[in-house]
Amino acid sequence: MTNLARTAFSHPICTGISRAQLGKLVAELSGPWMARQESRLRERRGHERLRAEGGGPDHRLVFTDRVIAALVFLRFQPPHGVLAAFYGVDRSTVTRAVHEIRPLLAARGFAVPGEGCLRLRTLADVFAYAQARGVELRIDRTEVQVRRPRANKPGRRDFVSGKRKQNTKKATVISDDKGRTLLTGAVRPGRMHDQTALKTDGIWDLFTQYPEVKAQVDAGYRGLAKDFPDQVSAPPKPGKDAPAEETDAWEEARKARSSARIPAEHANAEHQQWRPLQRYIGRREYYDETHLAIAGLVSDRTAMR
Repeated sequence: MTNLARTAFSHPICTGISRAQLGKLVAELSGPWMARQESRLRERRGHERLRAEGGGPDHRLVFTDRVIAALVFLRFQPPHGVLAAFYGVDRSTVTRAVHEIRPLLAARGFAVPGEGCLRLRTLADVFAYAQARGVELRIDRTEVQVRRPRANKPGRRDFVSGKRKQNTKKATVISDDKGRTLLTGAVRPGRMHDQTALKTDGIWDLFTQYPEVKAQVDAGYRGLAKDFPDQVSAPPKPGKDAPAEETDAWEEARKARSSARIPAEHANAEHQQWRPLQRYIGRREYYDETHLAIAGLVSDRTAMR
């Protein structure tokens, strides 16, 4: 039963990555997973192990199957009990596997096109890479509906998006001019403005530190374009009560700018092929980790273009 589930679930349709990538991913995560397991066991025992490694009962779900189960969950967001039925284990075993693998995926960072061993993990990494390679960045925001906080909970209104009129969380997606994801971050509740989220993460300082970096943004980041007019391009804003000629010119400029920003929309669309980033039905405290894990996997695929 386990071998059958492994064969079926390892298909690229189920995991979102090729079988070759899956093999590399299993090899990459095995070391960090073993280190975490040893640390957890050492903390529980209160001392170093007294017998050789490998003693004791085996895992009901081996490491490769844990990775595959976590990927299938990130891909389609099925109930843990469904995966458990296929593998012939208890639901809690799948839950534990997802909670073990998801943070490892989220911590991997983002693949760099043409740089097999290099991964980006912070905004500073992205700006350093963009300046060194002469890459023009595309900065956009993606918004995903999440569970509504319970009534009378402090901060409940923080998740209400003024644009979508729903409880959401937002994340900033930075891509290059070919729509390849370079970073996803600044994950914040839906009420926070796009520009405020980036300002909180220190993007103003980064544009000052890397004066050669240029970026294309949408209308939500006009303040950023206003402060860095030589580096950031945003859609023009028509004047109030502007004549028809000025409005027509603005519309043409807006369309041209939208065409230049299409790669950012393509990058967002690739993230939304994963079910949790269409509508997230899990616990909100795991959303940030889930988004980073999926975005890192997407970057692996787009980096090969």
